[in-house]
Amino acid sequence: MATKSIKAEYLKGLWDDNPVFRQLLGMCPTLAVTGTVITGIAMGLATTFVLILSSLVVASVKKLIPAQVRIASYIVVIASFVTIADQVLKAYFYPISEALGPYVPLIVVNCIILGRQEAFSSKNSVGRSFIDALGMSSGFILALLVLSSIREILGAGTFLGLQVMGSWFKPWIIMILPAGAFITLGILLGIALLIESKTKRS
Repeated sequence: MATKSIKAEYLKGLWDDNPVFRQLLGMCPTLAVTGTVITGIAMGLATTFVLILSSLVVASVKKLIPAQVRIASYIVVIASFVTIADQVLKAYFYPISEALGPYVPLIVVNCIILGRQEAFSSKNSVGRSFIDALGMSSGFILALLVLSSIREILGAGTFLGLQVMGSWFKPWIIMILPAGAFITLGILLGIALLIESKTKRS
């Protein structure tokens, strides 16, 4: 099988293999923390930190890990970086940590991270694993940003806490509720499928 270029390896995470819109991974945080843009970005950055560093470690020591305990070993590596991310948020960004609640510790079981270790980092070089993790992280942040932007603007009339809608606008309360997350994600997934179908035809 032909090896992808570095550019293609990165770009696949933005669209072709986007973890949210294409693979439907990481749905729990995607739906739970995108009520505001700041929490969406914070979750995206925390996940990026864990994914990139976990990928670098797994790619570096993959030959030293016995096959029988590889999944358990990956989880230990991931959990170590999740603990660091959680403690940093609590120490320096406490309001954001409180807003994210249990979803930062739950990064340990995020399918995006464990899946990339098993499917990619354990089989590729450190450099390619870094590019793959960076691309997947970028795609995840992009998905959270789009989803949280729509929900915050329509649900509160604000963007990053700043008023962007006029006094005439009446916030759609449903958008900041769980139902709003499902509705918005469903519409975005439909748009993604429509774009894919039109791209294939052309």
